[in-house]
Amino acid sequence: MPRFAANLSMLFTEVPFLARFARARAAGFTAVEYLFPYDWPAEQLAAELEVNSLTQVLFNLPPGDWQAGERGIACLPDRVEEFRAGVDQGIAYARVLGNTQLNCLSGVKPAWLEEDVAWTTLVANVQYAAERFAEAGLTLCLEAINSRVDMPGFMLDTTGKVMALIEAVNADNVRLQYDVYHMQVMEGDLIRSIECLLPWIGHIQFADNPGRHEPGTGEINFSNVFDALDRLGYQGWASAEYRPSALTEDSLSWFPAKC
Repeated sequence: MPRFAANLSMLFTEVPFLARFARARAAGFTAVEYLFPYDWPAEQLAAELEVNSLTQVLFNLPPGDWQAGERGIACLPDRVEEFRAGVDQGIAYARVLGNTQLNCLSGVKPAWLEEDVAWTTLVANVQYAAERFAEAGLTLCLEAINSRVDMPGFMLDTTGKVMALIEAVNADNVRLQYDVYHMQVMEGDLIRSIECLLPWIGHIQFADNPGRHEPGTGEINFSNVFDALDRLGYQGWASAEYRPSALTEDSLSWFPAKC
């Protein structure tokens, strides 16, 4: 089976955030990720990782004003300096937390912004981030998020768009973050896609569809998907990023530690 991590922004939400590290460890996870660490001092999060013997595998660069609906600012030409400051902040947190990969959210393109300007801005920002990450020994991930259900207008909503961006940036430390749920919504043909894209995949996340709940609640055959990851020799982490349909611990029948 793949190496599984728990996304603490979506799992164990029955307890406050800092208490979720212990809950994840008690459930059998050895690694965690979450959307953003920036509301807590990096040293406080590192202490939770250490006391619970957990590995930090990923978090996102600052997304702008998440509460106001922003989903990344990398495509926005009037936010370049803010994006660059966020790159520095992400690197600083990664140095303390120990993860070697961070994800960049491209953002939702405003109606007033021309497509070519948004794309040019996105390429330049990702090139900047990739260069800064290379200096720090980090890998930059780029995620395709579905624009049909979860994030209408999101700039990178297919693997094809992410791969076009990776080609345009042309940096050795830029990878695709493949989200099984989002790509089932947008593209389907999951196993064939993963097989074709595997050389560029740096991280995997998953949830079932529809509903974005745990494996076994929707249409995806996760036994086949997980077996394919093993067969293909995927060496990265696969993070559970779903909304539990009940208590988190009751949603883990798919998890080998609970089988």
